[in-house]
Amino acid sequence: MSQFKKTDSKIYAKTATVLSPDTIYWKKLGVPTLVKEFGAIDYIDFCPVEPYLFAVTASVRVQIYNPITKLVVKNITKFQEAAHGGSFRKDGNLLVAGDELGKVRLFDVTTRTILRYFEGHKAPVHRTFFTADGHHVASFSDDRTVGYWDIATENHLHTFTGHEDYIRAGCTSPVSPNIILSGGYDRKIRMYDTRVKECVMTVDHGQPVESLVFLPSGGIFISAGGTSVNVYDALSGGRQLAQLSQHHKTVTCLQLASDGKRLFSGSLDRHVKVYDIATYQVVHTIDSSNAILSLGISKNDDTLVTGMVDGLIAIYRREGDPRDEQPTQRVRKGHHQHIFEPADQQVEEFKFVRYEGHDRALRKYEYKKALDAVMAAKVRGMWPEKTVALIKELIRRKGLHRALDDRSPESLVHFINFLTRHIGDYRFTPVLIDAGNILLDVYEDSLEKFAGTIVGKAFVTLANKLQTEEQLVQEFLNLQGMLDMISVAADTAQPDTVDDAIAPYDASNKAKNQTVISVD
Repeated sequence: MSQFKKTDSKIYAKTATVLSPDTIYWKKLGVPTLVKEFGAIDYIDFCPVEPYLFAVTASVRVQIYNPITKLVVKNITKFQEAAHGGSFRKDGNLLVAGDELGKVRLFDVTTRTILRYFEGHKAPVHRTFFTADGHHVASFSDDRTVGYWDIATENHLHTFTGHEDYIRAGCTSPVSPNIILSGGYDRKIRMYDTRVKECVMTVDHGQPVESLVFLPSGGIFISAGGTSVNVYDALSGGRQLAQLSQHHKTVTCLQLASDGKRLFSGSLDRHVKVYDIATYQVVHTIDSSNAILSLGISKNDDTLVTGMVDGLIAIYRREGDPRDEQPTQRVRKGHHQHIFEPADQQVEEFKFVRYEGHDRALRKYEYKKALDAVMAAKVRGMWPEKTVALIKELIRRKGLHRALDDRSPESLVHFINFLTRHIGDYRFTPVLIDAGNILLDVYEDSLEKFAGTIVGKAFVTLANKLQTEEQLVQEFLNLQGMLDMISVAADTAQPDTVDDAIAPYDASNKAKNQTVISVD
């Protein structure tokens, strides 16, 4: 007597996800700890020195957190109105912040006392930063100006003008103490030189600018506004090197990580994208529970913090690598305790095969019961591949007609809804199309009596789904035809010069060499 072969559903397993080194690296940040602040999170900044404390600016305070305990260690509340843009100096000893009244305050981080008080702006100051030498402060205000202040004397050194709308973004050069970059809602990015006290370069981002950041070299800067992130070469007069359009809502914040080799962008679409600076490609995505207004990451990449519109901050902390151990399994058998070694060291003494419910029904040729077993809500919802595998086996045995015949309206609706839900899945499409044809063969003479019933409505929904899938396939075929035409045109194009005609002509490589990187 031949042994019964279990239904094989492994052929429907999903393709394994390829984990890149970046995905593995950033996934170790783990599940975030959520902390509720008193208002929308305006700005997050990490101290550049250990233990890498981070400042969260929200409502009328700047709160400084310990990234390990995730608790507030210092609370700066000396603001009459909403505070904005609290940021550390590179030595971690000072913190500067603006406010809704147009004031700029300089604090001692240790004692939380106000050391300097800069007045001059006539509208809210949303961003404040120290210059590279740590001796001056740049402030960016809704009064369309950029303020330049001296810390030692508390003097206002200069006011830079030129913007025609609010200035909500800015940064200072990491290498030159004289270069200041500002971005406004007039869509312009302006670079100022404090030595000549004027604007030395202007570029158009195309959308209101929300965030700016310099790369560590100081020669390239990156802007965020609208749904795009633009990369510019400052040494080439502001030539655009790339445009990254990976978000579908406004990009609100930018930060560098991994010593400037990775770029983080946060957006109102609730996603944080991680880019490789060398290729400008997305290497990882982090999902958030709400729209993101700000983000910060520690210098050692161990802590990521995102701030959201609902006042929540999500603190991601890198987890340690668990020890790779295989625990010994202890199983009690009878009155004796047996210790089993790992699987590769076990000696198989006997083999006991356990069949699932649908396989037990198949062994007895009870096709209706077999189909009922895999159409249970839990099975068809969590393991649709098992349901499809049994349907395929019934088709092979020519038993699906018998399994579908004379069914209750409720079970028919479950089967039709299963077809509607999964017939567009490329893994299941061939089997489910055959199953749909058999279903129509069985109930062809009964379709009229189903009119107006739940079964009839299920059939109509299935018909609409099939029509949608047909239109989608037609659109893909049209797109494939257009791509084929473009490919043929590129491969048959003639060389532009005599020199090109001498060497073997490769249209794809030629196009690659002559194209500035632009990522959509």
